[in-house]
Parts: sequence; C-alpha cells; structure tokens
Amino acid sequence: MHPFRPPLLLRRQAGFTLLELMIAMVVVGVLSLVAYPSYADHVRRSQVQTAFAQLADFRVKLEQYYQDHRNYGSEACVDADDAPAWADFAPPGDALFDFSCTLLASGQAYRLQASGRSGTAAAGHQYRVDQDDRRSTLRFRGTEVDKACWLWKGGEC
Repeated sequence: MHPFRPPLLLRRQAGFTLLELMIAMVVVGVLSLVAYPSYADHVRRSQVQTAFAQLADFRVKLEQYYQDHRNYGSEACVDADDAPAWADFAPPGDALFDFSCTLLASGQAYRLQASGRSGTAAAGHQYRVDQDDRRSTLRFRGTEVDKACWLWKGGEC
C-alpha cells in the first residue's frame, strides 16, 4: 500500500521565494541607510568626549602648578627643570587627538588645544580652552567655526 501523496502542484515547498528575499533585502537596505549615519554620529560624539576630558584634566593640573609656582611655566606649559610627571601633555594611547599647550603673557596664561587626527572619527574637530576656562570650538565636522563653547552634537552652543 502506498501512502497518499498529493499531486506535485499541491505540495508546499520549503524556503523563501525570490520575491520574499528581495523584499527582505530592500528593508535591510533602507534600515541601514537610516541607521548607519546616526550610529556613526553617535560614535563620533563619544570619541570627542575624550578630548574634553583630557583638556579639562590638564587644565586642572596646570592650575595646581600655578598655585605652587605662580606661573604656568617659562618655556613649556610647566618648567622643564621642575616638571612633574604629568607634564607630558600627550596622553598615552590617545589615537584620536593631538594635544598642544602654548604659553602666553610670560607664563601667566596658556592655551590648550585638541585637534582630531586624520583618518579617525575625530578628524575635522579642533577644541581650545584657556586659563580663564574659556572654551571654544575652532573646527567642527571639518568646517571652521568660531563658537564660544565645545560643540559635540549640533552646530549651536
């Protein structure tokens, strides 16, 4: 006795049809077009925060140095002879930003700057802070700006 077999046309095929697969690909494509730029911006914003943290940290250390010596240094942002271990402003392992410190007014003022390295998500960003805690953005997303704050999300303070 043979078990009943439905005719070939009535059998249900397992798997996906080409149309179903194409629809799924279109949905994934549209989602990636919408989601990826938002994700990339989120990653960029998180990486820019490292520059803010490093600038603020070094600023505090410079102010502590000023309390002890009544200046920020004579040649560098701290005197080479009396330089504490933290005086090397380039934080170890920071692959996103280049940092610099410039003395002004015979060691009575300074300017700290963080510039995003090319080839990273931080490229095109440049931030500055001085002894009066005046924060400014010089470049944001590759465009020159002159804002009296640290931009990280939008174009306004």
